[in-house]
Amino acid sequence: MPTLSPKATDQRKRLDQFLSQAFPEQTRSQIQKWIEEQRVLLDGKPAKAGYKLRGQEQIEVSLPEAKSIALLPEAIPLNIVYEDAELAVIDKPAGLVVHIGAGVHQGTLVNALLHHFQSLSQSGDTNRPGIVHRLDKQTSGLLVVAKNDQSHVHLARQFHSRSVTKRYLALVHSRMTKPSGEIRSAIGRDRTNRLRMSTRAARSRDAHTEYQVLESFQRFSLLRLTIKTGRTHQIRVHLSSIKHPVVGDTLYGAPARMTFSVGKQTRPTLGRNFLHAAFLQFQHPKSQELMSFSSDLPQDLSQFLDQIRELESS
Repeated sequence: MPTLSPKATDQRKRLDQFLSQAFPEQTRSQIQKWIEEQRVLLDGKPAKAGYKLRGQEQIEVSLPEAKSIALLPEAIPLNIVYEDAELAVIDKPAGLVVHIGAGVHQGTLVNALLHHFQSLSQSGDTNRPGIVHRLDKQTSGLLVVAKNDQSHVHLARQFHSRSVTKRYLALVHSRMTKPSGEIRSAIGRDRTNRLRMSTRAARSRDAHTEYQVLESFQRFSLLRLTIKTGRTHQIRVHLSSIKHPVVGDTLYGAPARMTFSVGKQTRPTLGRNFLHAAFLQFQHPKSQELMSFSSDLPQDLSQFLDQIRELESS
């Protein structure tokens, strides 16, 4: 049962708003349902969703039991960039799903974490121990994992308040006309294809992405991207919406194959999305120290980029 202690900066916040920040993986309606079911105790007593915090209460949350799937430790190799008693920073490879879900019951990052670490946070979904934020299956790069509930809540609040800095590298189709820019298009579930997100959804949430062109080619652009929000597939959807889909991202409009005519016909292929979480900065939940981590492009992406450079210079 997680116990939360609001700070002075939380004064005047509604109880349901505060809990939504503490449990960002839950919808506001789900949080309100917890309160109605008296799963939330304020100084030991049931409270109302609209209660305005004073900043010194003790809030106990009795999390509902999720339909639990047997989570088994698996000896999956991990690149652990940093580890202490509170958290770990992982450099996730492409192809590794973060947690179990529809049709995926093993072989995930969670299974690997259970093998490598003695304890993980249980705050939030019991099927996702330690998971504070996610990366898509075909996205590589940096991800922070919480080892206990207190650290999970602290880190989750940073993500919700948008104080975490996340930067990505992406190769996109077509040459960008501007050296830098931003995309502010709300994102929601696609009305016809439930696997996709869209900037033209019936129900959507604000999303903000900034980009800078690092290198330009005749048919591609290498970008550094900073996301100010953390919507599902945000970078992929935003870049596709301005006609610059991420290379390899066939779900959002990128071609499955690319043909270059340089002497002999050459077909460079990439079996994943060219998207890498290259930089992560957050405040340590215990020491309050500002921590920064960087990750170079993995070998498959750097080799593909070198191939593009060679073909276009021929």
